[in-house]
Amino acid sequence: MLSLDFLDDVRRMNKRQLYYQVLNFGMIVSSALMIWKGLMVVTGSESPIVVVLSGSMEPAFHRGDLLFLTNRVEDPIRVGEIVVFRIEGREIPIVHRVLKIHEKENGDVKFLTKGDNNSVDDRGLYKQGQHWLEKKDVVGRARGVAPSGNTRPSCDQFLWCFFLHLLKVKL
Repeated sequence: MLSLDFLDDVRRMNKRQLYYQVLNFGMIVSSALMIWKGLMVVTGSESPIVVVLSGSMEPAFHRGDLLFLTNRVEDPIRVGEIVVFRIEGREIPIVHRVLKIHEKENGDVKFLTKGDNNSVDDRGLYKQGQHWLEKKDVVGRARGVAPSGNTRPSCDQFLWCFFLHLLKVKL
């Protein structure tokens, strides 16, 4: 049974205490939103932090790991880079490594991805008739990771590496 003891506490508060609690809650929520929007601006990514949901990128990333993303327009996509992309018609983004790049003479760049732990490339995941991803599909590129705890962390798995990357510091 759901305990509703907190309602008794609310009833015992005078109006000033209740307003104070509501104001504090509003400040916490608005602060979190401002931090998130600030991260979006700094990183250039619509989702600066994502959680790895599957084992397709093991051993590089495990389920539950937090990835820190950037998405600078001026940086070219490279083979071997880990990208987070969204497929049209699918809500959840996918974290995989760039396998091949196809660059046209007009400068358009398309690329193919694959999970490190998968036996085939991602063409089966793309929408029907799509064989390559484009830059518009990319949510961000993995720049750092906070491990979920089921692996031994190494240097590139710490948050500070992400911030050093943002500052363009070479390790």
